[in-house]
Amino acid sequence: MIGFKTDSLPAASSALPASARDESAVVDASKLIAFYLPQFHRVPENSEWWGPGFTEWTNVARGRPNFDGHYQPHIPRELGFYDLSHTETLAEQAELARQYGIHGFCFYHYWFSGRRILERPAENFLKSDIDINFCLCWANENWTRTWDGDNRSILLEQKYTDADDEIFIESLIDYFKDDRYIKVAGKPLLVVYHAKEIPNPKKTFGVWRDHARRHGFPDLHIAVVDYYDISTPGECAADAMVEFPPHKFIGPRSRPDNPPTITNSDFAGRIIDYRKMIAQSANRPVPSFTLYRGIIPSWDNTARRQNTSTTIVGSSPALYGEWLRYLRTYTRNQFGSEEDNFLFINAWNEWGEGCHLEPDQKWGLSYLEETLRSSFRSGASIDAARQSLLENLTQLYLETSPKQSAEELKKALMEYRPPSQAARRLSGMLARWPWLHRMAKRIYSRTAY
Repeated sequence: MIGFKTDSLPAASSALPASARDESAVVDASKLIAFYLPQFHRVPENSEWWGPGFTEWTNVARGRPNFDGHYQPHIPRELGFYDLSHTETLAEQAELARQYGIHGFCFYHYWFSGRRILERPAENFLKSDIDINFCLCWANENWTRTWDGDNRSILLEQKYTDADDEIFIESLIDYFKDDRYIKVAGKPLLVVYHAKEIPNPKKTFGVWRDHARRHGFPDLHIAVVDYYDISTPGECAADAMVEFPPHKFIGPRSRPDNPPTITNSDFAGRIIDYRKMIAQSANRPVPSFTLYRGIIPSWDNTARRQNTSTTIVGSSPALYGEWLRYLRTYTRNQFGSEEDNFLFINAWNEWGEGCHLEPDQKWGLSYLEETLRSSFRSGASIDAARQSLLENLTQLYLETSPKQSAEELKKALMEYRPPSQAARRLSGMLARWPWLHRMAKRIYSRTAY
């Protein structure tokens, strides 16, 4: 085991509210798990496909503004333009995350019928004694030139052969055996990004579970991402679903009422209002299945898709903190046990998608500070927390929509709903035919109001 000591990072104590320094303060027990991207080191495949020396930083550095006030590029601060082939970087990230209340990382795992890529950070982590919990998310989409899993120009394809099920789960056993691996009643937590892409997920998950039991585990705890083509974990014989903003949060009703002035004449992307996303999250009914709620600090994939990006406007550390406090209340009230009271953050370090808790030049440590502040709680119910959140959103809207009354604004926010389940299912089906999917989205955008 390789050991590391980090003493150059900022202390988190200054981020605490005064009430939190009181020894009687009640700390929320929700376990925050942040998705973790391992793309920040060189591999031969990326150099071949995208140019010599390519890493995600190559994308990040070339982002340019598309509209007035557009924050691009995102430039890191405390951790700099790091290289994840160095285990010391992982140790620094883990120390920073733990200081600010992150329970663990969920490493994206790229596996294609036995071929792995970008595996070095997780492998280095496994060999170290870095003190943070972790789990894996099988990112089982094709690798393509479009950065969104589209089936055009495939670089690495998921083939799902008959032998893959057992080979895949066997390759994860060493991770599962690690004491830091996140488990639920002894069952390793495994997240699957796009479960419905697996030809027969119920059969596949059954093979995985049997194999895990043969290795001495009581079972697996399989959580599937709340993708566009799935409604409940039971459809795949999974145990839970992971909410994954911005998925299902970026329909036409989430567009800002007063969009910014576009300065890039080639821009054909989407602009989304962060406040409407929060309202959608707050108004989501409590489902009958296990749902781990999800949150994003921001989102902007301009660095990857300059002219066709999706950009969230109006996000800020303060709003993120308000949203996180609500989701903590939801989790605390819905999960009677601390065994699996998970809350997922997208993401720790998705710099190319403008979606990171890691400090940058604009916000510094503010998102991490809000993460820590949100852990000191009141005893509110879900309904009370929802009302408080919507009232705070109403006050923010009044600053930009002074012609409307507070009552009108709050009523509109309370009635805000995501796209219908039928629309989401249709979107998931049409995603297999990108040209048809794009046409359907254009029609929906014009008729959704």
